[in-house]
Amino acid sequence: MDKQTYVKLLLIHVGIGILLYLFRPLSFVFAHGTILLGLVWVFRNRNANHEALMVAAYIVGSELLVKMTKGYFLWEYAKYGIILVMLLGIYYKGFSRSAIAIWIFGILLLPGIFIGMIESGSDPRMRQSIIFNILGPVTLLVISIYCYMRNLSINQLMNVLLVLGLPIVSCLVYSILYTPDLKEILVHTGSNFGTSGGYGPNQVATFFGLGMFIFFVRAIFASTTTWLVLLNLGIAFLFAYRALLTFSRGGLITGILMVLFFLFFTFTKGSSKVKLKISFLVSILVMGMLAVWIYTTMLTGGLIEKRYKNQDALGREKQSVFSGRERIAISEIQMFLENPVFGSGVGSGYKYRQEHFDVSIASHNELTRMLGEHGLLGILGILILILTPLVLYLDNKQHFFLLSFLLFWFLTLNHTAMRVAAPAFIYALTLLKINIHEIPIVYWKQALQTKQQSLNDRNVEPATATGGV
Repeated sequence: MDKQTYVKLLLIHVGIGILLYLFRPLSFVFAHGTILLGLVWVFRNRNANHEALMVAAYIVGSELLVKMTKGYFLWEYAKYGIILVMLLGIYYKGFSRSAIAIWIFGILLLPGIFIGMIESGSDPRMRQSIIFNILGPVTLLVISIYCYMRNLSINQLMNVLLVLGLPIVSCLVYSILYTPDLKEILVHTGSNFGTSGGYGPNQVATFFGLGMFIFFVRAIFASTTTWLVLLNLGIAFLFAYRALLTFSRGGLITGILMVLFFLFFTFTKGSSKVKLKISFLVSILVMGMLAVWIYTTMLTGGLIEKRYKNQDALGREKQSVFSGRERIAISEIQMFLENPVFGSGVGSGYKYRQEHFDVSIASHNELTRMLGEHGLLGILGILILILTPLVLYLDNKQHFFLLSFLLFWFLTLNHTAMRVAAPAFIYALTLLKINIHEIPIVYWKQALQTKQQSLNDRNVEPATATGGV
């Protein structure tokens, strides 16, 4: 993708964020138009170039923005749309017959669904709870079947990540415009809805951490000029800054770990020149994050530092390290102990906490939810999901995003469950078969060569050239 097209796409999505802030009813048109036009695009092209995966990526990236602006007439509309697009893609492209492990995972979900339906009886709230809890794993199942050992080039994967990241830029813009005067809302160290676009800070931080990773990677792999390198790094650090302001820790920590895993993996696979550039990138990352941290600390009057120390606004240590989520996890462990084989049934956790803990709240941890509602079958299902990409990696060592993607999925499950489709989609990307001939970090080398050639064409001595990396 050339520089002008890339900048235009960024500006368009900055504009989308502004428009949805100024006129929120447009969100309905944006949300449903995206899915409808996406289906038409896949249908007309018969998914010849993985259009289904691109459309699904865009729906995933825009889900949070549309929920912020209340653009869906069904709360889980994004997941329904993703499943439909992926099924259409499977219809045209087929699927791998060797995806046995993924099919087994799907089969292991069935007993918990049946038990949940029996236990729910005619209670509509319980049936809604079943749909809410099972739709995430089902979305993961369908996308994974599509992605399992499907061949993609590194450029195609980078395009998928860009399509995923662009609507997150719109979400970033919306949250900035939505944020009131910080002096009025920064009065405690709890998660802050005011700096999160009025939506759940935990999920907003998750998306911003993912956005930080996507644009940091673009600074390495898809920046053919120094200007693009600086632009992408600037966007990445802006995501980090806004993630900090949500006062929700999980998303930012996950994003930073993704970047570090990615840099380590690339470092071990690269030549000596690549390793030198990676070392330079690490220094940029450290200095950039340090600058973001210092600025945010000053802006919040030290509250963000207290948040990460698990202190309240007065500097007193909080009783709960995980903002009360451990109570939910304990209830799900007790559910497992009472029904260890098949679990208590999908959707039963909400009712169980009402009866035994007097807490009306959905699960924040997909791992303990699978444990409590699916029992030993749930544990087996999670193990299958963890081990499958690691086993595939033995014959897929060029997929150097794999560990970062798997890390995002696993850590996100631990603090926000599968309330959004992002962890399901990112997990499925670990199953792709990526083919590359050399680490694309050489794009920077190409950028320097292009710049030097331009200087030569102007009769400028190469020794006077400055800038670049």
